Amino acid sequence: MAPKRTVVAVDVDGHHLELSNLDKVLYPSGFTKGEVIDYYARIAPVMIPHIEQRALTFKRFPNGVDGGSFFEKRCPKHRPPWMPTAGGPGDGKGTIQYCEVDERAALVWAGNMAALELHAPMARADDIETPRAIVFDLDPGAPATIVECARVGLLIRDVLDSLALEVCAKTSGSKGMQLYVPLNTPATHEGAGDFALAVGQLIERSHPKDVTTVMRKDLRGGKVFIDWSQNTRHKTTIAPYSLRARPHPTVSTPVSWDEVDACANGKAPLVFEAADVLERVEEIGDLFAPVLDLKQKLPTLA
Repeated sequence: MAPKRTVVAVDVDGHHLELSNLDKVLYPSGFTKGEVIDYYARIAPVMIPHIEQRALTFKRFPNGVDGGSFFEKRCPKHRPPWMPTAGGPGDGKGTIQYCEVDERAALVWAGNMAALELHAPMARADDIETPRAIVFDLDPGAPATIVECARVGLLIRDVLDSLALEVCAKTSGSKGMQLYVPLNTPATHEGAGDFALAVGQLIERSHPKDVTTVMRKDLRGGKVFIDWSQNTRHKTTIAPYSLRARPHPTVSTPVSWDEVDACANGKAPLVFEAADVLERVEEIGDLFAPVLDLKQKLPTLA
């Protein structure tokens, strides 16, 4: 006999929601669905600005991290009537309507659906042709780890610094990390991707044993793959402050360059769980805030 479904009615900022099975364990470490929802409700003030007005893709784990998952692009019909949707790049059959998570209640609703991971495009829904940032997705090929990613991240930062470009770093919450170059000025996905590839290839040429920009997985062993293709119009990247589906409730966490440097020198692992992130935000605020407003021009490639 299936366990009885329990439902709790709550009011979140004037929106009525029914939350179900709050005691259900979603992470092998024992983290429950109720704790997932509590994390998203509390992190909402800093997370929402990074995902609002974007065509979000959910990665849902209705039976927990070990119970299988699926990506959900099309916003489900059973969404609350107050939740907006946004046209996005689609699935090969034309534009589809994605969920827009623009307020805390919507984030709580997503958590109640066991949407542990939220993936966001670089562009806002009202201008999907214009990326708001350039992303470098650093993916380590075993036995490389986030330590090697941090070292490559410092190399990328130094190249960008020579071009007078500021860049923000965050962990992926999984194995690697991502660097965002704020733009918030006219740009194209093609231009962003070409620039990311050019920077990646520059570093690849000077560190061929440690770095690759080639997508073939059989060439990544022991190297950090600089994934420049995440700048493509239809791609998404794990959102800042999103949970990840790992044994523990790790989070894609903005970090300082001092922390990246410490990681590169083997002094800090750069792994943060939900409770750590809530404490960090209370103490130091949103380290990713410059991504929202800092205006920088996409450099022209010679």
